[in-house]
Amino acid sequence: MKLYYDFHIHSCLSPCGDDDSTPNNIVNMALIKGLNAIAVSDHNTGRNCPAAMAVGKKSGLVVLPAMELTTSEDIHILCLFEEYAHLERLEAHLEKTRLKIRNKREIFGKQQILNENDEPVGEIEDLLIVSSGISVENVADLVKGYGGIPIPAHVDKQSNGLIGVLGAFDRSLGFELVESKQDPRLGLPYITNSDAHYLWDISEAENFIEAETCSAHGVFAALKKLCTRGGG
Repeated sequence: MKLYYDFHIHSCLSPCGDDDSTPNNIVNMALIKGLNAIAVSDHNTGRNCPAAMAVGKKSGLVVLPAMELTTSEDIHILCLFEEYAHLERLEAHLEKTRLKIRNKREIFGKQQILNENDEPVGEIEDLLIVSSGISVENVADLVKGYGGIPIPAHVDKQSNGLIGVLGAFDRSLGFELVESKQDPRLGLPYITNSDAHYLWDISEAENFIEAETCSAHGVFAALKKLCTRGGG
């Protein structure tokens, strides 16, 4: 079946995310736009994923747990998972390596953790848009080791894109799927996401994957199948 998706959406937990991008607002906007599957992918954390997943379950929207990891080289890597527990283990690893710089709320925002009723239940005090301390040479194997799919984010952009930062795409780094607005001609399959920081930026029902079931397992299996088309 065709499932329309957007796997790169920031919540209010991202310092660059809008305060209105709460779990309920994200899920409802995705439904309004006709999407079947999304991922909440904040910078170096997945702490708003459980709430979004719970809201999605009630509303019939598949929500994958995810994060947008920043490598030591300032390259953004979208990390998608089937289960939150796997993402949680990756985040625990990052807690030991991520740069610790105190967030300035007046500049970057509150970095709030919300529950499924959009109520604040916590706040991350250290700034999230910093290096994770993980090199691009090691990140693919690390994410795969925790059961995830590592995807170089907005690979066609100069800022924070793998090609823009390194000057070339090295297949030996272990990536099997990339994110791009159009075919980057790397001999790899690609997905197109919004990288939404505001609710209105969430994708329309334009990009789709073929999946056997409309479920987290079905969506993740479809993405894994895409990876094999790149020779991974």
